Amino acid sequence: MACTSGTKPNEAPVAEAAVEGGQSNVKDDESQKNIIQTAVASPDHTTLVAALKAAEYVDALSNAGPFTVFAPTDEAFKKLPAGTVEDLVKPENKEKLRNILEYHVYVGVIRENMIHDGMTLNEVNGSNVKFGKSGEKLSVNGASIVATVATSNGVIYVIDQVLLPPSE
Repeated sequence: MACTSGTKPNEAPVAEAAVEGGQSNVKDDESQKNIIQTAVASPDHTTLVAALKAAEYVDALSNAGPFTVFAPTDEAFKKLPAGTVEDLVKPENKEKLRNILEYHVYVGVIRENMIHDGMTLNEVNGSNVKFGKSGEKLSVNGASIVATVATSNGVIYVIDQVLLPPSE
């Protein structure tokens, strides 16, 4: 007779309970921060984080990726017409907000050394953005890339403007 643990042969034991919520709820203080963890830790991206939460887009950008994210600063959001952000985060505008946020995300990693002037990327929302390169200065749709941050699931390009998708 053999001792058994209550499982059938070749069957792995099942964990007692699954973690509630999505990937953003996984706690890991040892690894490099992902895109969401990096944005949350940034004092210059509170508006972006609030928008990601309102659009229920936090879990998507917490996943393995890889992603290239164009992250407008709080100052960039202030350049929008008065009341725009407050209007976009309303529950009834979730799809419109999500479309704008998805215009800031590319699936895949584009490193600075891969970028050339006039290069286009097809963003998650289906529209294209266009890079500009003049010497060492980089831009996307005219927004200056002011910093680059490597994360565990991609790269963040900090930008000084909010990218608005072309109207349909």
